[in-house]
Amino acid sequence: MSKPSSALRVASALFVLALVGCTAPAPATPGPATPGPATPGPATPGPATPAGEAIVVGASLSLTGIFGATGIIHDIAGKQFVEQLNDEGGLLDRPVEWMVLDDESAAAGVADLYERLITQEEVDLLMGPYATPLILAALSVAERNGMVLPHHTSVHRPFMNYECQFPGWSIGPTPNEFVPNQLYDALESLPEPPQTIAFVTNETGSTGYVVHGQPDVDEPAALSIAEDRGMEVVADIRYTPSAEHTWDAVAAELASVEPDFVFMSTLGVDSLNLLNAMEQIGYRPPLAFSLFPAPGPLLGAGEVAEGHLSVSMFEPNEPILERMGPEVRAIVEEFESRAQAAGLPYTAFETQATGSWTAWEILAEGVRGAGSLDHEAICDYLLANGAETTFHGHLTFDPADGNYWPTTQGIKQIQDGDWVMVWPADSAAAPLVGPSN
Repeated sequence: MSKPSSALRVASALFVLALVGCTAPAPATPGPATPGPATPGPATPGPATPAGEAIVVGASLSLTGIFGATGIIHDIAGKQFVEQLNDEGGLLDRPVEWMVLDDESAAAGVADLYERLITQEEVDLLMGPYATPLILAALSVAERNGMVLPHHTSVHRPFMNYECQFPGWSIGPTPNEFVPNQLYDALESLPEPPQTIAFVTNETGSTGYVVHGQPDVDEPAALSIAEDRGMEVVADIRYTPSAEHTWDAVAAELASVEPDFVFMSTLGVDSLNLLNAMEQIGYRPPLAFSLFPAPGPLLGAGEVAEGHLSVSMFEPNEPILERMGPEVRAIVEEFESRAQAAGLPYTAFETQATGSWTAWEILAEGVRGAGSLDHEAICDYLLANGAETTFHGHLTFDPADGNYWPTTQGIKQIQDGDWVMVWPADSAAAPLVGPSN
């Protein structure tokens, strides 16, 4: 198999500290004391400028291909974190450099890219790629080389058994139960909860697991839980993503059964493509949900996506920013500026960027705690001590649960053209809105 073409991108430049010696003049002989302004006290020193050889973190990201609309969010968030990290003194008093290879959204080439990062580029640390199938490919290489792998978007607990992998996004150890139960709780709070439900499922990775559970394992998942809670399943449509996949037949099947609610267990822009296909045949479901969408393209759909639901680890809604304080607000505003400069259609720092930020915080905390770049020491420190994070507080890691920490995930909805956290009710920025038709 030939190696895919890869664009090498560097997230931050190498910072070098120049030490300049100077000799203070001898003090003059004091004369008579005269009144004058008070002598200022010593200035509070800022972070030391990192010096020496850069610590290189290697990763692949989907900068092109079907996951490109989401991969660019992780690219911007990671660069922002690395720059801030260096402004605050780097790691181990050394600057940090991020080396990114474009995996072109193709899981088949990811293992080769991570082998290249380790054996040819000789990176010091690793960061995972975007999307569960790609993360699993990187995970096998990290485990074989005894390296720690933080990652930001895999929630597929059954496959995450390497004890030195650390998730930046957690839905707990049973996302196949947590996601549907939280979503259905929200729907049941509506004056007229949906009675019929249709599923459209990407069968690869965590999207298939959340809806159907593990193959040949009798366990609850979104489809069976819907039935147990009294909803009638009117369609169970499964697909494998590819560049050639079309949505016309799926849209027609959904239109023929007219469900009250469509559960799209999809990635990237698949849910937007399905909404557009349904709109082209004059069908719009009363209410719909996407599991892991690219957030911006859905907003760009206008009325077609109004009321759409998804999961969220964080949304920069004003009530939430007020609760979380100035540090979070500064991160959000800086990301928005960078996203605007990159031409993103949706510039908010939301759940995807939060997953990236948290994964980087886990990595940095592990290195600081270990006091070295030794991967066994980093892993041991994180397992023993956990990590402090900006958006989720103190995280603890238990390999028995795949290192998935207690989740803080909620449900968001597009309201008046923006994503708004709507569930759980006690931490929402606005109430959940039911279908208007």
